[in-house]
Amino acid sequence: MSDMDSARRAEPGDEAIDEVLDEGGYEGVERGYEGVERSDDVLGGVGVAPASRSERHRPRRGGFFRRHKALLALLILLGLVAGGVAGVGLYLNKQLSGIGRFSSTVPEAARPAPVPVEGNEEPGLTFLLAGADNGYDGSGIAETLRSGRWQPGVHRSDTMMVMHISGDRKRIYVVSIPRDTYVPVEGHGEDKINAAFSYGGPSLMQQTVEQFTGIRMDHVAVIDWNGFKDLSTALGGVTVYIPADVYDPMHRYQWTKGEHTLMGDEALEYVRTRYGLAGGDFDRIQRQQNFLREMLRKLVSKGTLTNPVTLNDSVGAITRNLVVDDALSNQAIGQLALSLKDIRTDDVTFLTIPITSFGTTAAGASVLNADKPVTTALFQALAAEKMPQFLLNNPGIGQLKAPNQVR
Repeated sequence: MSDMDSARRAEPGDEAIDEVLDEGGYEGVERGYEGVERSDDVLGGVGVAPASRSERHRPRRGGFFRRHKALLALLILLGLVAGGVAGVGLYLNKQLSGIGRFSSTVPEAARPAPVPVEGNEEPGLTFLLAGADNGYDGSGIAETLRSGRWQPGVHRSDTMMVMHISGDRKRIYVVSIPRDTYVPVEGHGEDKINAAFSYGGPSLMQQTVEQFTGIRMDHVAVIDWNGFKDLSTALGGVTVYIPADVYDPMHRYQWTKGEHTLMGDEALEYVRTRYGLAGGDFDRIQRQQNFLREMLRKLVSKGTLTNPVTLNDSVGAITRNLVVDDALSNQAIGQLALSLKDIRTDDVTFLTIPITSFGTTAAGASVLNADKPVTTALFQALAAEKMPQFLLNNPGIGQLKAPNQVR
């Protein structure tokens, strides 16, 4: 029996119902809090809240692949370049030339000072990664940035992650910032953090995240994606382990205990499931991060990157849809990729900023309140190359569970 047979879909037509329910607010998140200790699942992720002022009247979005595409794209691109550069350097350089560029307009006076690194440690490299939808007018991010005309509300980002590569290039830390985190946005008062991108594009998003985290972003990468689920198919599927039978009553989808090799629509189904999981949205975030981890594991496995078809399909799909700041040259991408050639899945730590509570704005929108002191300490440790000590001192910071424990 195939994996697809063991995880049977609902009838056609249920997808529209799913999207309405999936975008319907905090009901599932609040259920997820019941009986979940703050030191684990609560810090592991959050769900989707009603749209902020700048986000209403927008088309519904897709699932995990749209919301986490920037992280996947950049890490996968680096892995592909590092794995294939020896044999197909000229080809990869041509592909990299297709990446769009934009100029950051964040005033230097508005940026945090660099965090000092003590002792013999080398400063690391910090990326702000964001996933953005195509505009409701059909325009892509690269197209809009090239035009120089950013119209508030046309594009929005549902995913923001800070990725820090250690100075010795031996560790990568990926910290998710929930889209509904309530923060000051320059020129717009307080709002959900993802509203910054909608209001002012990558530069305002960068400025907002830098002010919130207290650290500088060395580079920014944004991707809009058409058919990102095809990447899992290009890789021949991604294998995950489900520790117990799970039935999703909302999607009418049955998952059976055991290994599943997921690609295409089935991969989407895995990462968007939250109903039927004890932790609700928090377990869904664990699934999403688990899928990313196993995809990276597949990428560094022997043979994945030596297949010319896989390499062509994967790199081409990413570079056509990726936009980075113009300080990140093709040469810099290649050099960074080579410096990370020995990185493996176990060298990547996935975290989510700690959330203390839910809140409601005067306009009635649901938001998330971050644990600001701990969040600030986390990012300071990230930039100062002190994450191992920080994690040792803060065992309550939620991290991704082992592959055989993700529900």
